[in-house]
Amino acid sequence: MNLGSVLVLGQTALELGLISSLTVLALFLSYSMLNVCDLSTDGCFTLGATVGAVVALAGHPWLSIPAAMLAGMLSGFVTALLQTKMGIDSLLSGIIVNTGLYSINIAVMGNSSLLNMNKTETVFTWLKRALAGTALRDQYKLLVALCAVALVIVFLALFLRTRLGLAIRATGNNPDMVRSSSINPAFTTIVGLVIANAFTALSGCLLAQSQKSVNIDIGTGMVTVALASLLIGNAFLGKGKIPARAIGAVLGAIVFRLVYTVALRFNMPAFMLKLVSAVIVIIAIAGPYLKTQLPLMKRRLAHRAGRGD
Repeated sequence: MNLGSVLVLGQTALELGLISSLTVLALFLSYSMLNVCDLSTDGCFTLGATVGAVVALAGHPWLSIPAAMLAGMLSGFVTALLQTKMGIDSLLSGIIVNTGLYSINIAVMGNSSLLNMNKTETVFTWLKRALAGTALRDQYKLLVALCAVALVIVFLALFLRTRLGLAIRATGNNPDMVRSSSINPAFTTIVGLVIANAFTALSGCLLAQSQKSVNIDIGTGMVTVALASLLIGNAFLGKGKIPARAIGAVLGAIVFRLVYTVALRFNMPAFMLKLVSAVIVIIAIAGPYLKTQLPLMKRRLAHRAGRGD
């Protein structure tokens, strides 16, 4: 493998990592801040991709972004409504919505499981044309992803410092205290999940337009990837202020995508990639625990060696 191919692979991993980091930032809000594990992520990601693709195919590439985010907000609202107003467990609510979104996504795609966008105007093709003849003409995907991630991080940094944002953070820490402070935890949960799912749908929309195609399985496993990326990011910048933690989540997504890209370079069969994702998740989750247990294991071994066992 020459240097040129390494750089191309690295840029591709960076682009995909930045786009998927929008989903990681969604989980950062819902899982880390609100303490809700939203299992509708896979379906919402696909919903953003399908709605964005259909609107772009209709000739409105810029309108596809708010349309996808609006669809994601609706998905998050339904998920939150099930768990706050209908007494359904948060995990089960996510599973129910994720199941229902499969049929909805097929309907959005016109009873098809695949949409081709090769000849469709998108935000990426627009920027590529705008940068023609400049030094950045080959970096158009990276620039779009960077702009989207930067805007989301700035939004989170500002929003989570507002009164409503602080209420959302407090709901995740201690809902009883929030309730005693005359703040409705159901309302803060709904707002948090609505915003988080908007980011997830945005991620799906940008990935679909970047790849110039959408299939019904485009979001499969995204919740696993995002959770692993979030945990990896916590190892980098997990204890700083909100902007630093959000940047850590983005770094985690990039690292995950780089590891995934390296696995692909070993000519691994396609059916093994899910196993690679699972192994990365196990390492990300169990790593901090095993790190704390390592000194204890060393002391036990030293104690046994001293007894002559």
